[in-house]
Amino acid sequence: MQAFYKKFVGGRSGAIELAILSALIFVLLPATLDIFRLNLVGKYLTYAFAAVSLVMVWGYGGVLSLGQGVFFGLGGYCMAMFLKLEASDSISTMHQTTPGIPDFMDWNQITKLPAFWVPFHSLTFALIAALVVPAAFAYVIGATMFKRRVSGVYFSIITQAVAAILTILVVGQQGWTGGINGITDLKTMHGWDINTNSAKYILYYVNGFLLVGVIMVCRYVLSSKLGRLLLAMRDREDRVRFSGYDVANFKIFVFCLGAAISAIGGAMFTLQVGFMSPSFIGIVPSIEMVIFAAIGGRMSLVGAVYGTLLVNYGKTTFSENFPSLWLLLMGAMFIGVVLLFPNGLAGLYETILKSRVERIRVRFARKPTGQHA
Repeated sequence: MQAFYKKFVGGRSGAIELAILSALIFVLLPATLDIFRLNLVGKYLTYAFAAVSLVMVWGYGGVLSLGQGVFFGLGGYCMAMFLKLEASDSISTMHQTTPGIPDFMDWNQITKLPAFWVPFHSLTFALIAALVVPAAFAYVIGATMFKRRVSGVYFSIITQAVAAILTILVVGQQGWTGGINGITDLKTMHGWDINTNSAKYILYYVNGFLLVGVIMVCRYVLSSKLGRLLLAMRDREDRVRFSGYDVANFKIFVFCLGAAISAIGGAMFTLQVGFMSPSFIGIVPSIEMVIFAAIGGRMSLVGAVYGTLLVNYGKTTFSENFPSLWLLLMGAMFIGVVLLFPNGLAGLYETILKSRVERIRVRFARKPTGQHA
């Protein structure tokens, strides 16, 4: 139990961080927000998976990926394909020229379901594919780049190019992917209506539990020897290589892990929101995900969640109240946070609040001394 507490939770300070985050997600927000706002927060939390993955890849692995939206989108598309096939049964699509296939395929004169779509009739296959496909794609990119010692800004540019290429590919293959509109009109999962208020509550809590679980798994990785090697590799890569370790394999592993984590967020986004489109794969969402991690603190798993919530809350609030100025206000918020808190919200806690909290804890932990005659 002690080992579990230390490795998965992160000791006393880690337990406090997780407890506060859990109280916010599972108690405070559901108690104070209506279902519309809570569903918005649920959408924000799906982005937090990508931010957490960037803490692992960028903060600890030292590899800045500007294409994390690719893996988020791949996970979302895998889930959307299953949901779309369930919504495209013969009865629901009897008015089409070819019943039993998704509507966008029928509009593009496709008369037979493509072979790579067929396995997605199974929910089990879709869930496995949502993790394996992005991780496998990340492995191909990572092995190609890291084995050739491509890193730094060059790797970042390449991942950005991959995001642009995949977006163009998805949009161009409209008959297979739904094109620019994406895969929409998703209704049920094994007959369960995912658009009802009760379903949105359930999906919100599932989303939250998965996010906390991912943070615990990441903490386990970081507390292991692998985590220490990641930090050493980030700071002194040549020294780790000269010590006999294959640095490329460590980078590939953390890159694939980050891809799988982002993909979980993408799959939950599809369930939470009810569609998936190429707008979540491209360059802009990938850069926004980096901003989420930077605002929260690129060395803090929990901070990445707060950064995601803060940025998206600001985006929603500014766009609703200041529709003509919200982009300027968002830019001002980013610049202000970077200038005032270069280590993000987590850095603010470490430098200002943590010492005060510790002094309060020590003060209350002291036993009162009795008076002596």
